[in-house]
This record gives sequence, C-alpha cells and structure tokens, in this order.
Amino acid sequence: MSAAPGNTVRFHYTGRLTDGTEFDSSAEREPLQVTLGKDEVIAGVDGALTGMAAGEAKTVTIDADQAYGPHRPELVQEVDRARIPPEVEVEVGAQLQGADGAGRQLRLTVIDVSEQTVTVDANHPLAGQDLTFDLELVEIV
Repeated sequence: MSAAPGNTVRFHYTGRLTDGTEFDSSAEREPLQVTLGKDEVIAGVDGALTGMAAGEAKTVTIDADQAYGPHRPELVQEVDRARIPPEVEVEVGAQLQGADGAGRQLRLTVIDVSEQTVTVDANHPLAGQDLTFDLELVEIV
C-alpha cells in the first residue's frame, strides 16, 4: 500500500541546508505523524511522502517555493526602539513575539540593533532556502 492524500502517516526525517548543515531531525524522537494533504508539513515533504510505502526511505531536495517560500523583503521592518518594552532584551538573533494588523501572532527575529531602532524579520528562518530531506516512511496508520 502506498501513502495517499488523506492517509495519516508516521515518518522519520533529517533536514539539511544545501551546504550540508543539519537543521532538524526526528532521529532521537518518535516519528512525526501527519495527515497527507492537510498542510501539516511543508508542501515538498507532503508531496515526497505521497506514493511511498511503509519501510521505504528516500532523499529529496525541495525548492524554497515548496518549503518555506521565498525570503520576502517586505517582512523585514525597522521598529522604533521605544515601541519595545524595556524589559525585553533585544540583541541580534533574539526571537520576539509581535502581531500583524489583523492581530495574528508573528515570530520576529532581531537582525540589527541600534540606539534608535531594532530591525526585525518576520520571514521563517528557512525562507528562501532549498532544503534536502532524508525521509523514512515508518507506517501508514
């Protein structure tokens, strides 16, 4: 039996950047469980799992558009430092919470700090990058 949209599957994965740097793995954890076709994982992984059989393994490279999308410059913003509460420590690499105009929560990464401003990036940290995944379909539930 091959995995198809609507099937719930359990799988192990290791994700790497194009330079070989590993950014995530389920190797030391339980397999990840998702329902295919329900946008529970990035599109490229969902598509790669579709058609696999239990016990099958493969390596796929996923273009940025099928992973976390392109890096969007409009999601990088300079914020007046006075708008950030004084108890919040701001340094390059820090993760902050914010909200967009519709009230949706955003995860922001601080990419620059000056006396007057803080530059934050609302892009996913892996946006704009092609990713390679080692996938092993453990079972179709």
